[in-house]
Amino acid sequence: MRVLVTGASGLLGAATANAIASRGHEVVVFQRRASGLPYDEVRGDITDVEALTRAMVGVQAVVHLAAKVSITGVVAEFERVNIEGTQLAIQVAKAAGAERFVYVSSPSVAHSGAPIIGDGALPADQFAARGAYARTKASAELLALASESPDFAVVAIRPHLVWGPGDEQLIGRIVTRARAGRLFLIDHGVALIDTTYIDNAVSALVAAVERATDPTVRGRALVVTNGEPRTVAELLTRITRAAGLSAPDRSVPFAAAYGAGRVAERIWQVSDSQPPLTGFLAEQLATAHWFDQRQTRLSLNWAPAVSLDEGFQRLTDWYQLSNS
Repeated sequence: MRVLVTGASGLLGAATANAIASRGHEVVVFQRRASGLPYDEVRGDITDVEALTRAMVGVQAVVHLAAKVSITGVVAEFERVNIEGTQLAIQVAKAAGAERFVYVSSPSVAHSGAPIIGDGALPADQFAARGAYARTKASAELLALASESPDFAVVAIRPHLVWGPGDEQLIGRIVTRARAGRLFLIDHGVALIDTTYIDNAVSALVAAVERATDPTVRGRALVVTNGEPRTVAELLTRITRAAGLSAPDRSVPFAAAYGAGRVAERIWQVSDSQPPLTGFLAEQLATAHWFDQRQTRLSLNWAPAVSLDEGFQRLTDWYQLSNS
């Protein structure tokens, strides 16, 4: 197939493009800045219909990763990129004759603040989801799944907390805060959460592309994780130690952290810089959220190949090499 990957300048997008190419497919990438990848490339904003149309020529499948990913920011910009951009990508893909559309979503689209304990992919809820990112991703997921038709197979994949060497979204921020002495636990970090090593998220997306037309896949939302829940305290400890830093030893009560986070949200609400904490982040660090992976593995005929232990060893090796 000829496969378009949007948002290919990010860690997950670039790795997905490479993995799709390694399976023998022809890859096209689309993003705002040069990706540095050895594939056909079209640069442009996700709401630029002319650029998208050029990128979609001859494409049979689309992996849509392009999104505004931030915990604060102007709501209208989230709506423009995440909702309008997705809607336009679907319209152009259909007009170009694409047959498969893999929408890369997030478990946050179904998180309303209550613990998630062994659930599958709960329905996306653009009203109950926390924050502009989650709400707009929920709206976009619903749009994508609603566009499913006999000749246009759609699947939404929700990778949860993707991390790995070179990741700046999760690992980089944790390490930066640890180095600055600003990393702490909330309620002692006892909440049990799932994460996803980068290689496993990538292989799940490749499986989604190749199996999108299967009746057990098309029209569905599937959460992807390593299937190895760990406490927040253990995860932060292993990340900081991989970077050669001390583990966090301070804990803040949830109520205090949540209150401080809500204040920070108001201060940073029109800024693209990241606040030290938000109410949503406090909830994520204090609330259990781990998922039943049986349906995902069965539908995609997929299983994670890299365990958390191996992933943390790879992260340690990467930091040691980077610091040598």
